[in-house]
Amino acid sequence: MNKLLLIFVNLLPEPLIIRFVRFYVNLQIKNHARLDVKGLENLNSDSKRPYLFVCNHLSNSDGLVLNKVLEKENIIFVAGKKLEYNSMTNLGFKVVRSIPILPNSPDKDAIKKIVNAVKEGNNILIFPEGTRSRTASMLEGKKGILLFARLTNAPIVPIGIWGTEKFMPIDNDMDKEVFCDADININIGEVFSLPEKSDDETKWSWEDNCLNYIMMRIAELLPKEYRGFYDEE
Repeated sequence: MNKLLLIFVNLLPEPLIIRFVRFYVNLQIKNHARLDVKGLENLNSDSKRPYLFVCNHLSNSDGLVLNKVLEKENIIFVAGKKLEYNSMTNLGFKVVRSIPILPNSPDKDAIKKIVNAVKEGNNILIFPEGTRSRTASMLEGKKGILLFARLTNAPIVPIGIWGTEKFMPIDNDMDKEVFCDADININIGEVFSLPEKSDDETKWSWEDNCLNYIMMRIAELLPKEYRGFYDEE
């Protein structure tokens, strides 16, 4: 979306902004993205909900694409608060339900909102790496995901996504990021829970094991070249 169009859109009344952005995003996905989605059967209607979705992070388009593909799940995305202050990504929040959170800090208000959202029956999606990978391979996960997993006790669904780094390539100026033709793959894994803590495990060791377990469940859904920090070989 060029800057002139962006200025025009922001002058519209809020209801029209939402309608326009939804139309625009759906049009870009339809015209530029060739989607290949696997694993939807893992989200069968008999599964216990709400879910805590966890996914690797490659592009600002990840949330837009996943929101479209998993439309029936009506997901709330956990997103970095700084994205609210960018004119382009802020438009995305008009059509994607989200809870902003301050990175690398105990954001008690956001944590409370996320936990309450799950208690109210909402599915949540978190990118455990905490930021987009600029190398298109997985970064080391942040332990914040463990807090949400423990506080919500929600079943966890891993997702591996790739191709979005070509659909909306990273630019140092997010306002300049544009949609491009790309093949996008979304691989949804089986629902799982955190492993139980054994009697001889320290709290810190158990947390490390849990984080590694979550991230490996995502990594195994990705091609080898995207696994990065979690490539076992």
